[in-house]
Amino acid sequence: MSTTHNQGLLRFITAGSVDDGKSTLIGRLLYDSKSIFVDQLSSVSKSKHNRTTDNSVDLSLLTDGLEAEREQGITIDVAYRYFATPSRKYIIADTPGHEQYTRNMVTGASTAHAAIVLVDAGKIDFDTDGQVTLLTQTKRHTALVAMLGVKHVIVAVNKMDLINYDEAKYNRIIEAYAALAKRVDLAHHTAIPLSALKGDNVVHASAELSWYTGEPLLTLLDNLEVPDESEHPLRFPVQQVVRHDGNKIDDFRGYAGRIESGTVRVGDAVTIQPQNRETTITGIHTYDGERADAYAGLSVTLSIADDIDISRGDWINIAAAPADVSKNRAADICWFSDESLNTARKYLIKHGTRTIAAKIPSIDYKLDIHELEDHKAASDLHMNEIARVGLQLQHALPTDAYRDVKAGGAFIVIDEATNQTLAAGMFA
Repeated sequence: MSTTHNQGLLRFITAGSVDDGKSTLIGRLLYDSKSIFVDQLSSVSKSKHNRTTDNSVDLSLLTDGLEAEREQGITIDVAYRYFATPSRKYIIADTPGHEQYTRNMVTGASTAHAAIVLVDAGKIDFDTDGQVTLLTQTKRHTALVAMLGVKHVIVAVNKMDLINYDEAKYNRIIEAYAALAKRVDLAHHTAIPLSALKGDNVVHASAELSWYTGEPLLTLLDNLEVPDESEHPLRFPVQQVVRHDGNKIDDFRGYAGRIESGTVRVGDAVTIQPQNRETTITGIHTYDGERADAYAGLSVTLSIADDIDISRGDWINIAAAPADVSKNRAADICWFSDESLNTARKYLIKHGTRTIAAKIPSIDYKLDIHELEDHKAASDLHMNEIARVGLQLQHALPTDAYRDVKAGGAFIVIDEATNQTLAAGMFA
């Protein structure tokens, strides 16, 4: 396979059910790509919580950094690890498999370019009628990466050694996953058989999987294209209004923030939202001096041609493709809190750099993870459940459909009394 034109930093997560081998897979990637320091390997080798049955190194301990994780043999928090190949740099988020830590998985997936969804081949019941049933967390995490719009999804059928590297059983698993992907509207995915414990098809091709004609996992990752946020419409949430001397007639006024998506150029026609006032960019100012243009990821100060009342929380968006300004929006949310959703109470919604009051008066339906069906008119929403809801906002916000523009489509729900994050949301 030829290398793609975009070989930038790749952020990816591992997802799936508990004990599917997510931490071991990352450990194998680090170990076989020679990305582990000698002292790290020594520390893991001497760990008192060694979970292997022989003298081999438990590679999962490279990511299970918390003492509780090592004692229990599970991942609780999102563990971030960094490594590089000659082709690119990586940031890996090892996310928990337990249902009670779904919110941690959502946190890791929200910034990921790719997701590796692991399926434990050893846990699959190969019924005589040919039906293969995937685990509930496999379904939940697949639904979440689809909802979050993760561009690249790799289905890693792990522990192939436990089914004797059987090609027919592997094909039955990926057929079941393809049906799952279709039901949750996952546009694209790539399947690969491997054994993280044995190292088969992780960094190096495996003789045991000679029937598989694709590339090892690391080669596949090396060739993934990183989405370019600068190709999306300009979205610039204002963080601060900058003034040099407000007492002077010729006082400078600029609007500081981070370009979340798109590109901005001097002379561009933009729309200030939610006011929906059009103007023109007259200057792009940075610590290093003036620029003619700037792109997603850069923090800049913009100046405009017209005197418009702009404050923190407003957006400077490209005039040719502005956001939708509304006080009522439908959204998909994943509920994080032990306390269930109360449709009668007031919450806070944080969108971009603005936080406003809102209500969630209706639950249109919840996603049944077991059957992957939408159930209409649900009356409650509990921790780790996913639902389509209606939002009533105190003030109109400029929002995008999350699948189109992540920057304008994402928000969180906050408890106004405790400041606890209650849910992650995506405008529909």
